[in-house]
Amino acid sequence: MNQQQNPIVCINNVSHRYKKVMAIEDITLSIPSGQMVGLLGSDGVGKSTLLALISGVRKLQSGNLEVLGGDMASARHRSNVGSRIAYMPQGLGKNLYSELSVAENLDFFGKLFGQGASERKTRIDRLTHATALMHFYHGQQVSYPAE
Repeated sequence: MNQQQNPIVCINNVSHRYKKVMAIEDITLSIPSGQMVGLLGSDGVGKSTLLALISGVRKLQSGNLEVLGGDMASARHRSNVGSRIAYMPQGLGKNLYSELSVAENLDFFGKLFGQGASERKTRIDRLTHATALMHFYHGQQVSYPAE
């Protein structure tokens, strides 16, 4: 079985409620690995809630949710895969430090979440390189500070 045949996320009959408000109801979805996927919809339809559940930031209330090969209802699995999931919740961007570069912000938050220096460097290099390639591809002039 190749990589694209194994879903990275399997959502089965997932629902989530905030007091009297049903944020998402009975969602079933598989997200394949090795693909870029967009989640589109109007305000208030549950996109942020679904992403918070997938990332393990919110606790699963009902249904089944597997991410990276394990059950997100398990605190142990959520803890084990947390460092492998990149998630920027709505509004958190207001908490980034404008006096720091993108790489410095990534490094700061990586430290905050317990990533070692080698892991942070590898991830930051990969992310900033990919971003530079995207800007180059789209014909934009981009300059990044020397490290």
